[in-house]
Amino acid sequence: MSTETLDYQSGFRNHFATEALPDALPKGQNSPQRCAYGLYAEQYTGSAFTAPRHQNLRSWLYRIRPSVVQSAYQPLKEKAVATAPLAKPAADPNQMRWDPLPVPAEPTDFIDGLLTIAVNGDAGAQSGVGVHVYAFNRDMTERFFYNADGELLIVPQLGTLRLRTELGELDIANGEIGVIPRGIKFQVRLGEGADAARGYICENYGNPLELPGLGPIGANGLANPRDFLSPVASYEDLEGDYSLVAKFSGRFWETKLSHSPLDVVAWHGNVAPYKYNLANFNTINTVSFDHPDPSIFTVLTSASDTPGTANLDFVIFPPRWMVAESTFRPPYFHRNLMSEFMGLIHGEYDAKAEGFLPGGASLHNCMSPHGPDADTFEKATHADLTPQHQSDTMAFMFESRYVYHPTEAALNADIRQRDYVDVWSTLRSHFDPTKP
Repeated sequence: MSTETLDYQSGFRNHFATEALPDALPKGQNSPQRCAYGLYAEQYTGSAFTAPRHQNLRSWLYRIRPSVVQSAYQPLKEKAVATAPLAKPAADPNQMRWDPLPVPAEPTDFIDGLLTIAVNGDAGAQSGVGVHVYAFNRDMTERFFYNADGELLIVPQLGTLRLRTELGELDIANGEIGVIPRGIKFQVRLGEGADAARGYICENYGNPLELPGLGPIGANGLANPRDFLSPVASYEDLEGDYSLVAKFSGRFWETKLSHSPLDVVAWHGNVAPYKYNLANFNTINTVSFDHPDPSIFTVLTSASDTPGTANLDFVIFPPRWMVAESTFRPPYFHRNLMSEFMGLIHGEYDAKAEGFLPGGASLHNCMSPHGPDADTFEKATHADLTPQHQSDTMAFMFESRYVYHPTEAALNADIRQRDYVDVWSTLRSHFDPTKP
């Protein structure tokens, strides 16, 4: 059973309780001797058992068959997907940029349409991230997927998605993001009206994503918990020839199933897939001078063992008013301890005049200089500093404390812009010691 009109539950890390059949959830006891409707009780644990209460993540699933009903896993053929650490680390200090990944001409599903751009940290040590792009034109139907290496932050750029998960379904439109917790089984299908889809994925090996602290901003600003939506229970009781693909320790494995694994009739807990509409982000910006650090645009963060230095920050650059007085408004020239992978969902990014395309990406590693290109600098230094509304833009950044290692596939891809560094080549000296 699945619904065409999807329902969602509101709140970030709330304890949810949802059932597709009345009284499928036990009352007053988590795991009764005999579950209603002949269901099996199965606990999904997203944290260590002894994690502090405010960090402890678990949900109870009441399903038609337990997850152990499957064949032995067999390795799948190698894919263009990598996990840190790479066998041949390819990190270097050069700035890098890529054009959008082409939509495939042949029928290709979400799994086969993945390409890893870069990775960092160590998935086995549960630190760092992997950055992938996807392009596909075919629904997953008899094939399902879960990732044991990390949670998946999915950022659509072209087309809409339907994420069919164990805990219910999520429709992800352009301008929204979806997050699938580590180990949750799901399918990716094209959304209504879409014949192809393309976008970005951040595979978070580290601590689960959470809302950042607000500090001096106070109670209001950035992303609000009420705007994060999780699905209500929705199940299918189907038998047939199905496969479940697992990403485990950097490799893909496959097990055969005689039934659909999306058979959870009811669940309750505080860890589940969720989505968020980036248009609901409450942007904080300057009204006086200087360009604030991009941390004011943080939607979600994954903490590292060093306070204030994130395993991953998911940062967006949304539509906003530019009202700074007597100052250079675009992003400044910059060298950063954190490493920055950027993508563009739609429109233009205010630091680049051309070449940074929707669906494209750039990588500026630790301490590699970057900033506005020559054309943007020239325009911005002579602009009339009246209030301006940047309306056609939505860029984002996967920022990490760890250096990104591009994969050989990404380095050798036809979509790589090998002349990217030339965007700064015409910046010239304006120095004149006689003119203060």
